[in-house]
Amino acid sequence: MRILLLIACLFGLTAASSPTITWWDTPRHGGNSFNGTPPDQAWFDALAGYRADWVRLTFTKWKGKQRDFLIGDVANYRGLVAEDLAILRAALDRADRAGLKVVISPLSLPWNRWVQQNGDKQDGRLWQDKAHWADAAAFWRDLARELADHPAVAGYNLINEPTPEKGFGLPEHSDTKTMRDWYAANRGTARDLPLFYRTVIAAIREADRDTPVMLDAGWYAAADAFDYWPGPLEDASLLYAYHMYEPYEATSAPNLRRARPVPYPGPVAFGGKTVNWDRAAVAAYLARPLAWADSHGIPRSRMVAGEFGCMRRLPFCPAYLEDVLTALDGAGVHWAFYAFREDVWDGMDYELGGGPVPWRHWDAPFSVPRGPTPQFEPIRRRLAAKP
Repeated sequence: MRILLLIACLFGLTAASSPTITWWDTPRHGGNSFNGTPPDQAWFDALAGYRADWVRLTFTKWKGKQRDFLIGDVANYRGLVAEDLAILRAALDRADRAGLKVVISPLSLPWNRWVQQNGDKQDGRLWQDKAHWADAAAFWRDLARELADHPAVAGYNLINEPTPEKGFGLPEHSDTKTMRDWYAANRGTARDLPLFYRTVIAAIREADRDTPVMLDAGWYAAADAFDYWPGPLEDASLLYAYHMYEPYEATSAPNLRRARPVPYPGPVAFGGKTVNWDRAAVAAYLARPLAWADSHGIPRSRMVAGEFGCMRRLPFCPAYLEDVLTALDGAGVHWAFYAFREDVWDGMDYELGGGPVPWRHWDAPFSVPRGPTPQFEPIRRRLAAKP
């Protein structure tokens, strides 16, 4: 009997150490790690030092034993790669030591290789044949079984910025009626994102009953792409996520390369029209997923702005970040800025300021001093003000 009680206590302690959906009952603020190498302890400690709560972590860029980290080969999934899993576990341990929670967010799944690792060609096989869903579900079942009780893991973000609509008849940022008509015509097919999510969630729950699952909207997690979803999914531990880089024509790298960059605020091409983007337009656009959530009784504590940002060298970037964060904090949603101390791209590494980086940055990315800058201030100030 004493042995049974001891076992029960041990299992109880394990379950209690892993965050559940209640961890998300209050607003959580953090950053993204999309690094090419696993973040070291100094990286996690630095993010925690700004008083962040969590990190949205992808492992897809890390060098693995085989072509696709942890997966092996997206076209031939045969179980988790043990050596890669050990690397991921070690990173999660470092996050835990820093006091950070982690949402795991792969860029690739079986039959859906990340475009930048696929010769810059979109890999749409996952959205073309429902038979491929079984491998994606198996991958997540296997990963959930391994990480269910890890104290740092606060969520599984099933796939970063899915695009089942792309190339299948639905233009980006279509009006709501067009989106709903498209979904009605594609419901039940391999392009049915809510149905895909249901399939994967069911597989995860075979191994892990409690860890929250984060669901990105379609069309690169666009804030307007929940408009066509008929409603929430049935699982009780879900988070609904969207990203914010709109107006993309102004905030993105191509704009930085223009002889005369598109300004913000100002008129910007969006959804086939010219829209005057300013603080009010940002707030109105970010209200779209909240209107969908409100119409279905989904609380704000289940809504997440999983990424947002702008090219740090654009002169308006601090003002844009201020406008986005004002809208997000006013809504009381969770957020994670893109990105913190990225080692393979400096475009949205706000601690580097508003100028170019020295050449030595590319030989040793973390040799260049980082710290508070005007570009980082809208984020830093809010993290510092957390109770």
